[in-house]
Amino acid sequence: QVQLVESGGGLVQPGGSLRLSCATSESIFSIYRMGWYRQAPGKQREFVAHMFSGGITNYVDSVKGRFTISRENAKNTVYLQMNSLKPEDTAVYYCNAYDFRSNYWGRGTQVTVSS
Repeated sequence: QVQLVESGGGLVQPGGSLRLSCATSESIFSIYRMGWYRQAPGKQREFVAHMFSGGITNYVDSVKGRFTISRENAKNTVYLQMNSLKPEDTAVYYCNAYDFRSNYWGRGTQVTVSS
C-alpha cells in the first residue's frame, strides 16, 4: 500500500507560480509511474502530468511549457512546478502512483488562481 501526501497548494494570482509536493511512503524507484491529476468544480478528474520510473515525462497539452514534473529520489518526493498559472488551472490537485498492482491516490491539495 503506497501512501501519498500532497502539499503546496494555495491561492495565487494569474501569472504566478506554485510548487506542489507529493511525499510517498515507498521508494520512488519501486513505483512504475508517478503523476498528477486535477479536478475542477463540476468537472471530471483529468490527467495533468506523468513521470515514469525511467524518467520519461508527459503532460496534458494545456499545461505543456508551463508545468514541470520532477522527483527527488532521496526524499521519495515528486514535485509539480506550475508557472504562468491561469484561472482555468484552479482545481484540487491529486498525486497518483501506479505500481502494476494498483492505483494509489493522495487526498489532494487545493490550487486557486484568482486576482
